[in-house]
Amino acid sequence: MNLEAWNEVAAEIAEIKKTNLRELFAEDPARAGRFTVEAAGWTLDYSKNLITPKLMKLLIAFAEAGELQKWIDAMFSGEKINETENRAVLHTALRNKPERPVLVDGKDVMPGVKEVLDRMAAFSDNVRTGKWLGHTGKRIKYIVNIGIGGSDLGPCMATMALKNFSRRSLAMHFVSNVDSTHLAETLRQVKADQTLFIIESKTFTTQETMTNAESARDWLVKQMGGDASAVAKHFVAVSTNAEKVREFGIDTENMFGFWDWVGGRYSLPSAVGLPVMLSISPRNFQKMLRGYYKMDRHFQTAPFNRNLPVIMGLLGILYNNGFDAQTYAVLPYDQYLARLPAYLQQLDMESNGKSVDRDGNPVNCQTGPVLWGEAGTNGQHAFYQLIHQGTKMVPADFIGFCKTHNPIGDHHDKLMANFFAQTEALAFGKTAAECRRESVPEKLVPHKTFKGNHPTNTLLADDLTPETFGALIALYEHKVFTQGILWNIFSFDQWGVQLGKVLATKVLDELTSEAAPSLAHDSSTNSLITHYRAVLGRK
Repeated sequence: MNLEAWNEVAAEIAEIKKTNLRELFAEDPARAGRFTVEAAGWTLDYSKNLITPKLMKLLIAFAEAGELQKWIDAMFSGEKINETENRAVLHTALRNKPERPVLVDGKDVMPGVKEVLDRMAAFSDNVRTGKWLGHTGKRIKYIVNIGIGGSDLGPCMATMALKNFSRRSLAMHFVSNVDSTHLAETLRQVKADQTLFIIESKTFTTQETMTNAESARDWLVKQMGGDASAVAKHFVAVSTNAEKVREFGIDTENMFGFWDWVGGRYSLPSAVGLPVMLSISPRNFQKMLRGYYKMDRHFQTAPFNRNLPVIMGLLGILYNNGFDAQTYAVLPYDQYLARLPAYLQQLDMESNGKSVDRDGNPVNCQTGPVLWGEAGTNGQHAFYQLIHQGTKMVPADFIGFCKTHNPIGDHHDKLMANFFAQTEALAFGKTAAECRRESVPEKLVPHKTFKGNHPTNTLLADDLTPETFGALIALYEHKVFTQGILWNIFSFDQWGVQLGKVLATKVLDELTSEAAPSLAHDSSTNSLITHYRAVLGRK
C-alpha cells in the first residue's frame, strides 16, 4: 500500500469519525445524487457510506498513486501480471468481442476462445434438442456437474441465478464435496440412462473431483449392466489433459478446454460454464457474456470517480484499513442469487487473502476481509441484529431488482420495502429522543436505541437477466482486482490452497495402510489418526 497517499486519506477519516450519516445527509440535500453512478444496467447508490466529497477525492488520488490505471491496462492487454505463476490474467478475453484482438506472447487468443464457445454451443444445442442421446437411446434429462472450487461455485451459482431462463426439462445437479454423501444423494435423484455427467478438472487429477468422477463412472457402468462403452455417451470433460480424459473413457471430441491464463474463480465464462449454457441456452449465455463485456469496458475506460468497481473497491479499503472492519456482508434480495455470497467468498478471499506483497515482503496493511451473506429477508431474521446493535462494523452491499420474474400478490413489494428500509435503518438508526416521543418506557430506551451510522452500498437493476447478471459478476471481479492492486499484493495465485492438499495425501496413506503407520506429526494429529484407525478396526 502506498502509505504516503494513504496517510492523507487517514487524516480525513479522523474528521469523518467526528460526524455521522444523519449530519452528512442533513448538510447536503443533493448527497444521494452526488454519490450515485450507473453502468451496464446497474445503479450504485453509495451515499449511505461514511464519506464526503473531499474524502472521495483523496481515495481517488490514492488509487492514482497506486498506478491502478496502468495495472488495469496491463491486465486487459495480456501482460503476465500473475508473476508468481508467470501467467497473463485474461478472463476478460473470455467475454471480449471476437473481432477485438488480445495478444498473449504475440498470439491472438480470440480465435481459440471463439472456437471453444462455438463447440460448447453446438454440443448444448444437441443435448437440449434431443440429438444427443444416451447409451440406450433415451434423451438426457439430468445434468450432473462434478467439480470443486471455481469449477463448482461459479456454474452452480449461475445456474441458480438464471433459473428463470433455464430449460426446466433438464434437471441440474452439482457435486463437489468428496464426502460420499454429496454424490450418493445426487445419484438417488437421477436415472443412469438419462444422465449426462460433466467432469470439470483442468488437469483431470484434482483429488476430490476425480474421486467423485470415478465413483460416478462405476455407478453408471453398473447400472448399464457392466457395459463400459456407455461412459462415452454419458460423460464429457472440461479439461486440458486429453490423455487422462481418454483413459477415463471419455471421447476427446467431447472435451472442452480452457487456458492457463484463466484462474478457476474467474472461469465461469469459459468452458467451465458449460452446465450454465446447457441450462439457459447458448443464446442466453451470449447475453451473459455481453453483460460481462459492458462492465469490463466500463472498468477499463470510465474515470475513477464514475467507475463502479473502483468506487466499490476504494470503499472496501476505506472500511478495512480506515475503520478496522474485519468483515463485510453481501445481501442479495433475490432468491435466485442465494448462492452469490458463497461464490464471492472464493472470488474475494482466495484472491486477496495474502500476507506478503508483490516483492515478497510482509504487507504493511490489512488485506482481504472476511465475506459472508444471505439472501433477502432470511438474513434479517438471523444476523441483522448484530449489524444494527452489535459492537462490530459490518459494511454491506444490498443487491436488488425493481422487477421480479415471479409476480405473486404483493410479495415483491414487501421484499423491496424491506430492502430499502434496512439501508435507511442502518444509516440513521433511532435516537433515544425518538424512542421517548413514542412513549417507550425509560428503562427500555437504551435497548430500543439504534446508533445507526452503519455503511451500505445499494446496487439496483431493473431485473435479473443474463446480461445484468454477467455485469454484476464482472463488477465484483474488478472490485477485487482494484483492492489487490492498491494493497500491493498478487490477487491471481492461491498458494495457500496447496499446503493442506499436500499434507492430506500423506495422511490418507496413514489412514488406509494395512500395517500400523509410523506417525511423525504433532501429538494432536498423531492421536486423532490413531483414534480414527481404532474406530475402523485398523491396527
